[in-house]
Amino acid sequence: MIRIIRLLGGATGALIGAGFVLAEETLFDKTGAPALLILIWVAAWVTVGALLLPYLTVVPTRQLIRGVQSMSTAEFVAAVAGLLIGLLIALLLGLPLSVLPDPYGRFLPIGVSICFGLGMLGLTVAKREDLVAAAEAAGLVRKGDGQAQSGHGNETQVVVDTSAIIDGRIADIVDSGFLYHRLVVPHFVLDELQRIADSSDTQRRGRGRRGLEILTRLQKDGPTPVEIVDDDPAEAGDVDGKLVALARARGAAILTNDFNLNRVADLQSIRVLNVNSLANALKPALLPGDTLRIKVITEGKEPGQGVGYLDDGTMVVVEGGSRLVDHELDVLVTRVLQTVMGRMVFAQAHPE
Repeated sequence: MIRIIRLLGGATGALIGAGFVLAEETLFDKTGAPALLILIWVAAWVTVGALLLPYLTVVPTRQLIRGVQSMSTAEFVAAVAGLLIGLLIALLLGLPLSVLPDPYGRFLPIGVSICFGLGMLGLTVAKREDLVAAAEAAGLVRKGDGQAQSGHGNETQVVVDTSAIIDGRIADIVDSGFLYHRLVVPHFVLDELQRIADSSDTQRRGRGRRGLEILTRLQKDGPTPVEIVDDDPAEAGDVDGKLVALARARGAAILTNDFNLNRVADLQSIRVLNVNSLANALKPALLPGDTLRIKVITEGKEPGQGVGYLDDGTMVVVEGGSRLVDHELDVLVTRVLQTVMGRMVFAQAHPE
């Protein structure tokens, strides 16, 4: 695409240069080598056209498309409505201005159209929430429609952390339908994921590549939309700070497995969706007196203790189980502790 635009720009430059030469034939005749100067003149215009035209067409168009894609539905509707209102006002003002003598009658209507169109566009986007509230009060829209369309509500967007992508369970959660919000993946998270995938450490490299595969799968086949955004808050230095700033700016939640990021976001009243917390909440409830079938894997930290694990990864500490390593037995739950790292079950061998 860029090559075609550059060719068109070169051709346009050649036409402009040649047209100037034809219009000013005598200008180059005054020099000692008119043919050489004409050739240099046309070549210069070809170069300028080839270099300049992409920045006048393709680059602004891409930026415009990227900006529209990053806008929420409410922002887009407000922008279109504001532009139409501004152009309508400009039309009403431009009609009497057009009868003024030149050059005022020629340029004032154009200036008024640009000023009112862009001005009303920015005003309606900035005050869209107040406009929605006024429309609700007037009965023009149902209450809640504005929030349902808004892309910045904390019920519609979830900013995804690198740890949640690498963990992999996010794909199963999305497929199950429990996570149906728009997933926002910042470019700086994508860059961090790429650095992990390029790591010299084999384990980190494998985790990073799995994270990239999961993200690709979510983009192509996932029922939940995944949006890659260029937002990069300049006021924050590290990735965690940028995630918190981005979530605050968008009114979104953060999906993560990082305990420290969880705490920082909680302190700033940002909603956090922690995959580990969800997994702990879905584990079967255990109460003192329940009976479990467990295999003692290894000895515990305290003398006489044995350690085993349930199918969901819950650690079970068996009192007096050190002598029963590699044995499977029934145990009686004595107490259950919930820690920040997960759930821990204490039990003793079931009396025969």
